[in-house]
Amino acid sequence: MYDTNYHKPSSVADAVSALSGAEDGKVLAGGQTLLPTMKQHLAAPSDLVDIRAIPGMVGVDDDGDALTIGAATTHAEVAADPTVNAKLPGLAKLAGGIGDPAVRHMGTIGGSVANNDPAADYPAAVLGLGATVITSKREIAADDFFEGMFTTALEDDEIITAIRFPLASKAAYAKFPNPASRYAMAGVFVAESGGSVRVAVTGAGADGVFRHEGMENALSGQFSESALDYTDVDAGDMLSDLHGDGAYRANLVKVMAKRAVAKAG
Repeated sequence: MYDTNYHKPSSVADAVSALSGAEDGKVLAGGQTLLPTMKQHLAAPSDLVDIRAIPGMVGVDDDGDALTIGAATTHAEVAADPTVNAKLPGLAKLAGGIGDPAVRHMGTIGGSVANNDPAADYPAAVLGLGATVITSKREIAADDFFEGMFTTALEDDEIITAIRFPLASKAAYAKFPNPASRYAMAGVFVAESGGSVRVAVTGAGADGVFRHEGMENALSGQFSESALDYTDVDAGDMLSDLHGDGAYRANLVKVMAKRAVAKAG
């Protein structure tokens, strides 16, 4: 490990101040990506700003037509929360399928979304539900937040404080996990609300999480598995690696989409 300065602020303002004053500061929440990266000498931040003790950064608030989840809320807490299970069970089940118990009890929703790993699960829920990412500076719509693999609209001194998920009449997630890492080789989140359907794909896209317009149009006409029979997933847009080529992942996306629709229906 490299030498680094550790900060444990008691407010969002103090966290932003510590981050702004650092030469190369990084936010520490669950540390499930950052700490292994540092151990491998792939990152050497001058300062770590630990946000876990900041009041209001953990928990779920029911706003009536939306659920607002604090950025430092762990995956296990989201999966077990009774309000999430009652009002957005698809989100709770997604959280319960992330990694293993150790990861779920340390990793946080804000950290996952901020990192925007191309195989992470939460970005599919954020994009699929049309959520809003709330930061120390502003509110960012999901469609404007994800900008590519490991890239988001966050500025260097901007911290995610919460994510607001609108409720959906139907919503579910299905993924095909890598057997070793449990990351999604293809994961699809499907949500219907007010006659509008959103379909978000993670784990398969060459440039990270994305919406599939063809599936959205098909499901808007008829929300059923059979509606997806004649939709195409372009293998050229898919990630290709040692775990599977583009054609394999394109097929997985369609299969996972049908499973998600079946769960939601």
